[in-house]
Amino acid sequence: MNHNTPLSPRPLRHVSELHRRVLTAAQLRSHGVTAAEVSEQCRPGGPWQQILPGVFLLHPGPPTSEERLHAVLLYAARETPSSTGVPVQPGADEPHRPGYTEAMITGLAALTLHGFSASPPLLSLERIDVLVPRLRRLRSTGCVTIVRTPDMPTPRQVTGLPVAPVPRALADAVAQLSDAGVVRRLLTEAVRAGHCEAASVVRELNRARLLALPHVVDAVDSLLAEGRAIAEDRLYRMVREHGLPDPVWNVDLRLPGGPHLGGVDAYWPEQAVAVELDTRAPRQDDDALWSEYARKREHLERLGITVVHITPRKLRDAMDQQATVVRTALMASGDRDPAAYVVVLPR
Repeated sequence: MNHNTPLSPRPLRHVSELHRRVLTAAQLRSHGVTAAEVSEQCRPGGPWQQILPGVFLLHPGPPTSEERLHAVLLYAARETPSSTGVPVQPGADEPHRPGYTEAMITGLAALTLHGFSASPPLLSLERIDVLVPRLRRLRSTGCVTIVRTPDMPTPRQVTGLPVAPVPRALADAVAQLSDAGVVRRLLTEAVRAGHCEAASVVRELNRARLLALPHVVDAVDSLLAEGRAIAEDRLYRMVREHGLPDPVWNVDLRLPGGPHLGGVDAYWPEQAVAVELDTRAPRQDDDALWSEYARKREHLERLGITVVHITPRKLRDAMDQQATVVRTALMASGDRDPAAYVVVLPR
């Protein structure tokens, strides 16, 4: 017997036939591989290697990016009966499919999986962030950085892996970045590429208490400007593609010789219908800003002007429905009392 001969040929042969080449100690046991056999295979120069505590790579040489991702998830996931697998019978060809409970990829690795061009390639990342519940007893080690949260989001499945939603992944990435340019590029791409809306990003940054950082403040300002520009473009498209009458765009309303009533994104003077894009970002002063929105809307409606609030997300996900809401408001104008005369000025 030489050093390359497995101590227990039958289970090791079957393990080597598995589709997945990264397994935990518990999964190896479920395939009939003892701790002594694992140690023998992982000896210096052996065919296997321990890539993380309790996680083994069943071939020599560096892991692929996919294998690294599975390894960090196996390390961080809570083991369940489904995640330990079942013994593979001779001749079985079903791939081993681990179940990952209470763990998901987040941070820069998650953004790369979501398709961000501004995030680095997976193999260039020295560490991979994994999101777990706050009370899990885990430590960062090797290529794994443990990120804790009291509220686990619902993961997205990307190439079969549980991945944090873009807003949460962005917040976890930004928490470890100090380069303002990198932060700005990531946040801008999130909105420009249609991954999410600006408000959802700001909400996560606020929850992570990152909005006070100088390099984040500037990036958020750029993000909000980008988000508003995209929302305005969608509003133009909605009017054009759904055959709504042309409004006057981006105007201020005033009473003749009286006070300023506020700005609106679109206004139909004959029907006294206004559309306002709700691009508020959930920051610390959100309550005050919402109060200002509410006061303006109440004032306009007391004057007989119908105000339709539309969020960027609704414009993106349900443009047909929003067009119907605006069309209904325009058609209903004939059934209302005439609105007060207001002066319309460009803003």
